[in-house]
Amino acid sequence: MYNNPKVSIITVSRNAAPFIERTIQSVLEQSYKPVEYIVIDGASADGTVDIIKKYEHELHHWESAPDKSHFDAMNKGLAQATGAYVLFMNAGDKIANPHALKNMMEGHADADLIYGRALYTDEFRATRPWHKETPLPGDLSDRSFLNGMVICHHCMVVKTSIAPPYQLGPWKIANDIDWAIRVMKNVRSAHFNDDVFCLYLEGGLSAKHRLQAVRERFSICVKHFGLVPTIGQQFKILFEIIKRRRIS
Repeated sequence: MYNNPKVSIITVSRNAAPFIERTIQSVLEQSYKPVEYIVIDGASADGTVDIIKKYEHELHHWESAPDKSHFDAMNKGLAQATGAYVLFMNAGDKIANPHALKNMMEGHADADLIYGRALYTDEFRATRPWHKETPLPGDLSDRSFLNGMVICHHCMVVKTSIAPPYQLGPWKIANDIDWAIRVMKNVRSAHFNDDVFCLYLEGGLSAKHRLQAVRERFSICVKHFGLVPTIGQQFKILFEIIKRRRIS
């Protein structure tokens, strides 16, 4: 019997055979309990399903069926989640070490949002820093995301009661920042653990379709914050990029 709140961890995949096993293993080796592990696969045809089946006795739910999009699959996972908290850890990404979730949750299991740091990793497992500075709870709000994904999506352990479904409407790539903003609008308490929690595999949708991702994120910020604040923040980001390049 565990006194800790249950955390539902959701992995979505599609044709991720080279990468999914390290994700699954990183979740299953967590010392924190109880964890509910859900895997939603989008009808993979490359051997991903065979890898999932190796671990099916340790999964609380898994399925492989066609979906409308990456974010549709994430909604399927949310619909299955029964934990007090939810965390997404998609195929290719991994939790940094076996005690990372325990260290995040310990003593702070009443917060609406518990979050940590991320590092980028590549297929050779080399790492580099996250591209944004992670704000402390006192500086964190929904408007923080005017500056982009200041918290890696897969470092956000969110109370399930305030975790909305992903909106599948006009956006195809940047739905994660819309989701994070909508989560933050309902966050009343947050805890930051200043450790690396997630190794985020580079080369996702945003990286492959960078211009579309920028356009979608602009549209999302206009929706939430208005045109003038969004344009103002974009000029600020551009100025900071130019300044960094001059210094380097």
